[in-house]
Amino acid sequence: MCFPVKCSKCNKTTWSGCGRHIESVMANVPKEDQCTCPR
Repeated sequence: MCFPVKCSKCNKTTWSGCGRHIESVMANVPKEDQCTCPR
């Protein structure tokens, strides 16, 4: 299961976990608060 975490580089929200639930985790995070750093 995936879950939201803070990016250590930009302090925005990203995800951790298996990778199969990314869309449902990030759906509740506003675009401006989503991490865009390379994985």
